[in-house]
Amino acid sequence: MSAEFQQHIHDTLADGRLQSAVYTSTGRLKEGRSAVVAHDVLPDYQELRTQANAIKKHAIENLDHYLEEFERNVEAHGGRVVWCKDGSEVADFVLELAKERGARLIVKSKSMLTEEIDLNERLERHGLESVETDLGEYIIQLAHERPYHIVAPALHKTREQVADLFTARLHVPHETVIEKQTATARAVLREKFLAADIGISGANFLVADSGAIVLVENEGNARLATSAPKIHIAIAGIEKIVPRAQDLATFLKLLARSATGQLLSVYTSFLSGPRRPDEIDGPEEFYVVLVDNGRTRLLQEREKRQSLYCIRCGACLNACPVYRKIGGHSFPWVYSGPIGAILTPQFLGVQREPALPFASSLCGACAEVCPVKIDIPKALLDLRCEVKKAEMREKQNRLEKLAFRVFAWVMSHPRIYEMAGRMAGSAFPEENAGWLRRVPGLMNFGPMRAWADQRDLPPPPARSFREMWRRR
Repeated sequence: MSAEFQQHIHDTLADGRLQSAVYTSTGRLKEGRSAVVAHDVLPDYQELRTQANAIKKHAIENLDHYLEEFERNVEAHGGRVVWCKDGSEVADFVLELAKERGARLIVKSKSMLTEEIDLNERLERHGLESVETDLGEYIIQLAHERPYHIVAPALHKTREQVADLFTARLHVPHETVIEKQTATARAVLREKFLAADIGISGANFLVADSGAIVLVENEGNARLATSAPKIHIAIAGIEKIVPRAQDLATFLKLLARSATGQLLSVYTSFLSGPRRPDEIDGPEEFYVVLVDNGRTRLLQEREKRQSLYCIRCGACLNACPVYRKIGGHSFPWVYSGPIGAILTPQFLGVQREPALPFASSLCGACAEVCPVKIDIPKALLDLRCEVKKAEMREKQNRLEKLAFRVFAWVMSHPRIYEMAGRMAGSAFPEENAGWLRRVPGLMNFGPMRAWADQRDLPPPPARSFREMWRRR
């Protein structure tokens, strides 16, 4: 475990106020979910999970086909699809478009992918103002923090902390009433919506057969961000694709229930292109940026693909006893909780934080609540094996380097080399075959193990070449 990871955990466990905030908030979300997926409320809940898993499995295994279909349909509606390998390419596209259009202000709706690629920071370094408009995201942007939770990014903040933050950053009177804090944020953000040149959103789903993006939200800010500015850019991971509009019925029944305990989110928007000639609002330009950022690496292994089924509901965080104790900021990347423990090492490599797959009790609660049936405990066990194998490779590499250094030193000192030869000849006489297998530890030494299993070296001669030369 890295010192940073350990320190974050220690600090969170020692903060009683934070412990209470996280445990209370996740408990409320957890209980809300349980109430709306109960058998007497949603009798076909388990069947919906099975359907969702099958749809995502089919979509991921046929990803190239559905992404190409999606691109054709977006372009048919007057939009444009932009393919990006990573965050740098996304930022380059947005910056170039902003430069061409003379844009200076961007409003954003909530998007975990833009957090993943540090989009705000990349844009701000080039003089663009990028403002989060989801209330929780806006709070953590003002605090210069990353999301604490996938669904509730400011879950760890108390009303008093928010009041202090608004007073310091927005220069408003100190106000602890939540409704008044919301009104303050709404007044500031409304001006941003009206002045913005570009609106950026994520996408909960990409529908291949219609070329539509689907946004699910509760605040209405996504609708303003995608309709008020002249340009709308939707940025989504390639795994968000679903084949047909009919498939959304399954996911929409599961998403809000799993995320917030609602039967359905307040706003569900289907957006498929720029404003039509007969429409009175909407953007003049519509772009969908499809991002890889490590996702195609997961396609190479069948077991890892299921991580791409995730619909970012956050249910596994609320059910996880580890997340509820160590909190979101203990995790080393933007994704926290059980899903973060498998996404981070798979996207960034197990060396990013080798202890992360072990930050789980393997109780299975995450798998029980996952609406798309990702087997998170199995993925964690597989990643633990990867960590141990990586540690073994590193240990073997160190031993191998040490062996070569010793070999180089011996070979550069003739007298030592001759002495070692005499000792080998005495310890393993010429008539003693199979001596290589009896050298202590040699059969367990990485690069020698497979070689020595099928081969052997001839035994050292009784007299070395040097001795025979001297007695010639």
